[in-house]
Amino acid sequence: MQRNEIVKYWLESSDDDYQVMQSLFDNGHYAWALFLSHLVIEKLLKAYYVKCVDINYPRIHNLVEITVKANLELSEKQKGTLVELTTFNLRARYPDYKNRFQKKATRPFAEEKIAAAKELRQWLLKKIRS
Repeated sequence: MQRNEIVKYWLESSDDDYQVMQSLFDNGHYAWALFLSHLVIEKLLKAYYVKCVDINYPRIHNLVEITVKANLELSEKQKGTLVELTTFNLRARYPDYKNRFQKKATRPFAEEKIAAAKELRQWLLKKIRS
């Protein structure tokens, strides 16, 4: 695959996950919506990495680590958002975290965190498309 095809793949996959994230949130599945918010951002970061660094993107899930590898400068607020989104990847998957996370993942909590992910998504899309 060519670089532009790989970037397109990550963008389309992220867009699909974004739609699912929104549907899960709208239907009250807040923990899963938060898990998907991580995937939405991870895929955009991989698109950015492929566009700006190399087609051999990092096969990792730590969002801050991907930005470091991509030489992507972040504000402290953005970095904090990425740190938190990365925890949603773990908390939705593993039983020892899952039960506690589902109790924490109320509508107001999810609304706030997903809003931060959406803001980051828009910023990343601009970076990728520029």
